[in-house]
Amino acid sequence: MSPLSSNAPRGQSPLRTVQVLGGGNAGSSAHVRSLAEGLVARGVRVTVCAPVEADHAYDFLGAGAEHVHVPRSSDPVSVAALRTACANADLVHAHGLHASFRTVLALSGRTTPLVVTWHNRAHAQGPRAHLLRLLERRVMRTASVVLGTSPDLVDRARRTGARDARLAAVSLPGRHRTRGLLGAGALALDTLDAFDGPDRDDPDRLRPKTRAELGATGRPLLIAVGSLDRHRGYDVLLDAARAWRDLDPVPLVVVAGEGPLRPVLQRRIEDEELPVRLIGHREDVPELLAAADLALLTSSWESRSVLAQEALHARVPLVATRVGGIPDLVGDAAELVPYGDPEALADTVVRLLADPERCAVLRERGTRQAATWPTEDETVAQVLSVYDELTQPRPLA
Repeated sequence: MSPLSSNAPRGQSPLRTVQVLGGGNAGSSAHVRSLAEGLVARGVRVTVCAPVEADHAYDFLGAGAEHVHVPRSSDPVSVAALRTACANADLVHAHGLHASFRTVLALSGRTTPLVVTWHNRAHAQGPRAHLLRLLERRVMRTASVVLGTSPDLVDRARRTGARDARLAAVSLPGRHRTRGLLGAGALALDTLDAFDGPDRDDPDRLRPKTRAELGATGRPLLIAVGSLDRHRGYDVLLDAARAWRDLDPVPLVVVAGEGPLRPVLQRRIEDEELPVRLIGHREDVPELLAAADLALLTSSWESRSVLAQEALHARVPLVATRVGGIPDLVGDAAELVPYGDPEALADTVVRLLADPERCAVLRERGTRQAATWPTEDETVAQVLSVYDELTQPRPLA
């Protein structure tokens, strides 16, 4: 079957694929929603195995796929349900480490080809980190092909024993972005059109209402989005914010997201009187980005950060940590700083706020860089090409 064909060739039945999701990662769920629609449009039969909550959020049925409820668990009942769903599949494609491990268990004793897309590296310490490394090794050595969403993930897959590891062409889904694409930070973008108008570089583009509601009237607004977890580096962000208290006017840092570190971060903000607001789960991230002077990404590791992609699409200057897949993703279209270095982060932000010409350069570079990222059609084409390699022509039933 040609990767871009709309129907199965004469004399062959449609390719039957199963997409397996854990349901815990919004980015991979949105990717599967986009992928399912593209595959169905090209004559592929798609079944999505995921928790029912994921189907409610991403509407796999609306993409033309069948949905089978499989809980986000590796208990025997869930594995048995997944094994049944994969019984007649020509190929199974799992997304994320936990979903992939369940799939390895479900396909035990079968010769069904397994493709794994590795979207993110798990963040864990101690015994749990050791367990995750064992799961990684089992999955990487079992999968027919591993698609890593960033070069460092591809390298890690190879070091862990993958037989065939490749860089995945992963697009930023457009029409089907839904709530939660930035995890607990919540992203709800229907289109990028609102960011691409000719007034993008006009200071009047900043939305006065949003800035006023956030308390940023007459002062710079810095936006960070993402769950309040340790790997996001918000402790470093708060350290850097101490330096910004000396600026006039004082920039306001707004963090959209929820998570277990909220009480700790809020206590620091109050005790140290930092110019930072935690605004919790939001569904108006497009408005927040449109109103921002800078976007901040301070994580210890990222693959294809949704916030980084949205910031460049929205022509908002980005300051991000030089970790994981970020340098390859943004190229020269963002200011990169070492992880865990509050002085470098603070100095870079201060410099950008005082240099509108540099900000204009980053906006233009962001537009060019975003144009190099894979489209949804290119993502589907790559996946179908991999499927073609792993499956043989199928006679009519």
